[in-house]
Amino acid sequence: MEMSDAQGCMLPCGRDVETVWARLDATDTGSADAHEDTCTYCSTTRKGLVVLRHVAGGLASEEAAPVSLGLVARIMSAVRAETRRHHMLTLPGPEPGGLRISEQAVAAVLRSAADSVDGVRARRCRIAATETVGEVEVEMSLAVAYRRFSADAVHEVRERVAAAAAARVGVTPARLDLTVEDLYDA
Repeated sequence: MEMSDAQGCMLPCGRDVETVWARLDATDTGSADAHEDTCTYCSTTRKGLVVLRHVAGGLASEEAAPVSLGLVARIMSAVRAETRRHHMLTLPGPEPGGLRISEQAVAAVLRSAADSVDGVRARRCRIAATETVGEVEVEMSLAVAYRRFSADAVHEVRERVAAAAAARVGVTPARLDLTVEDLYDA
C-alpha cells in the first residue's frame, strides 16, 4: 500500500506526503516547483521529513548492541505481569471479608524468589488455592545453569520460595512442586 492510498496522508493543499517525501532531494538542491516554494503545508511537512530522514539514516548506520539479560528480565517481568487478574486468593486476616490477592501477583513474588538463587531462572508458576485459607499449592518449572545443577540448588529454591510465600505474601505452600525443565549454559 502506497502512502498516497492511505487515508490521512493528504495535505490540506492537495499534495500527499509521499510526493513531498519523493521530492526532498529536488527541493534541497533548489529544484522545487512553484507550489513547493510557496506552500506552507508542504514546507512544514518537508522540515519534519528532513528530520525523520536524518534520524532514520543515523539509526540505520548504527550497529545493534546485544540485548542485555537485565533488559530481557525486565521485559519478561512486564509480560508476566500483563495477565488477567481474575483468579484471586483469600489471605488470612482479622478484617471481615478477608483480603484478596491475584494468583498472578503471588506467582510473580514466588518466581522472583526462585530467580534470586544463583544459576536458577523460574519459568512457569501455577498457584492454586486450597480449602484452607492461607494455604496454596504451587507448581513451578525451572531452568538451571548446568554448572549449578544439583539437589542443593533445588533445595535452596524450595527454601526461598517458601520463605517468600510466608514473609511477602502471607501464605503457606501446602504443596510446592519444583520441576527442572531445562539446563542452560551460563
